Amino acid sequence: MKKQIFLLLIFFLACSCKPKENMIYMSNHNFEQEVSQARYTGLKIKEADVLDIKVSAFDEIAVKPFNLTSMATTNDPNQEGNAGADGQYTVSPEGYVVMPVLGRVYCLGMTKKQLETDIEERLKVYLTDPRVDIKLTNFSVSILGAVGSPGQKTTNKEKLNLFQAIALAGDMNPAADRTNVKLLRYSEETQKDTLVAIDFSDASIVNSPYYYLQQNDILYVEPDRNAQIAANTTNPNRALFLQLLAVGLSLVALVIRFSR
Repeated sequence: MKKQIFLLLIFFLACSCKPKENMIYMSNHNFEQEVSQARYTGLKIKEADVLDIKVSAFDEIAVKPFNLTSMATTNDPNQEGNAGADGQYTVSPEGYVVMPVLGRVYCLGMTKKQLETDIEERLKVYLTDPRVDIKLTNFSVSILGAVGSPGQKTTNKEKLNLFQAIALAGDMNPAADRTNVKLLRYSEETQKDTLVAIDFSDASIVNSPYYYLQQNDILYVEPDRNAQIAANTTNPNRALFLQLLAVGLSLVALVIRFSR
């Protein structure tokens, strides 16, 4: 009888010490199939984005009026869509930036490449072979939940994928649920938020249209089920489990006592 009770306790302890699953990124993968990667289409320009726009051409004198850094600006830096003293343009709520000579240029929802092409076409009226280079200076995402350093993360790297974003936040905690990370993204086209679940243990994540992050994306890393239960001391299921465990241990103690 004592041996049976001992074996029962060993079985219970073994079940309670079950290792955590899905601890490894991209562990669910068929290596016989080639993994393709999502195509990076570029960031979509949004309201309040700060754009550094530089115009160049063969004639350096002719190009000066089109660059704010090479001329004094009469724009009000506090008015959205206009440029500040550093020559950077803030996208207005209506989706415009105000450039010297060209005036208002609509850019909401465009990629940088699309806006560069659009401005170059406008400049051909004034310049020969103009070139436009645009940089987004305030690219940021928010990473919350079970990560080492949650919060808003700003980077000068515009082509930011999911793994790089998690690295910015100090990686996921051991108690994180890597199979159900939430991504919240606002769409300028639909004027709505989109919420998707991402499984970091699945190698096909690199094919996801959400693999590359957009401006103001929000990632939320949930704690796994065990961590949620442990954190919630008022959870009725947890309380019931502890009560049953206490009763079971009491019965085991009584059986051992009277079996002597």
